[in-house]
Amino acid sequence: MNTPSNDTNPPQTTAPAVPQRLTRDQWTHQRDQHHARVDALLAVHLEFKAEGRKHPVLDFLCEYYSFKFARLRRWTPGFGVVLEGATRKDFKLIQALTPVEGGLTMKVADFPARRRRSAGWIRGMLDATRRRPPQVGCFGLHEWAMVYKSDDIRHSKENLRMEPEALARFVESRQLICTHYDAFRFFTPAAAPLNHHQPSFETMDALEQPGCLHANMDLYRWSYKIYPWIDSAIILDAFELAMDARRIDMQASPYDMTPYGLEPIKIETQEGRRHYQTEQTRISQRAAPLRDRLVAAYDLLLDAFKAEEAQDTLASA
Repeated sequence: MNTPSNDTNPPQTTAPAVPQRLTRDQWTHQRDQHHARVDALLAVHLEFKAEGRKHPVLDFLCEYYSFKFARLRRWTPGFGVVLEGATRKDFKLIQALTPVEGGLTMKVADFPARRRRSAGWIRGMLDATRRRPPQVGCFGLHEWAMVYKSDDIRHSKENLRMEPEALARFVESRQLICTHYDAFRFFTPAAAPLNHHQPSFETMDALEQPGCLHANMDLYRWSYKIYPWIDSAIILDAFELAMDARRIDMQASPYDMTPYGLEPIKIETQEGRRHYQTEQTRISQRAAPLRDRLVAAYDLLLDAFKAEEAQDTLASA
């Protein structure tokens, strides 16, 4: 039998946030708008797919990231929202939405236990990233370092804009300062030692910085990592940002992307490097409020986890 605690400082509980309520008209409008927006963004992808071709931006986002476009299109309100008048028939493919009085919502108890620890790590890494000053002096050389002195060309179906010898001389004339692990790990064996940093998965939270094109592109990854417990608007905004960043990535690469309507940003010239920095800064500024929204979405979940744990502690005392 439980006995009263003599602890003068009993566990404190966090009052759960009051769920936002969306009427049926409101959430169906948001869902329909989301579908229309996704369809417009993916129209080119579907055209290329019908012709048996790959697009260097959209196919990359589909293949490099593990979030299928069908799931991107599947609207969710995220955690902390009650969908009034909604039934399971409305959301057959989103099992996390469960019935409550008057509609559907997501219950914190249903969030997979195996994903809670990673959610805390991601939130910490995002917060650390946004607290650092942006660095915009890399000039997108990561794509060049991925083909430096190698016969194994990543995008072998695309033509290079210069001969391999000239490309190697240009890489050697610049300082490689890539801070992003997921870009660095594709550097050729000859290029990796030339980089000022040696990023690894373990150093991500210490090296990620908000000026990095790929760190901002990866906001898409960190948003869908907690799908469907996050507002689809955040995921789709992150997807659009990733599309924009990937375009710049390919324009500044050593590949000829003109067949896809992507004019080169010639970072081998001073004018091209200035152009790249302008675009890199623009992406960084666009990413900043999105990163804040993403941290807030993680905080909503993490606070709910803490409140649940506190309630469990009180119940077992």
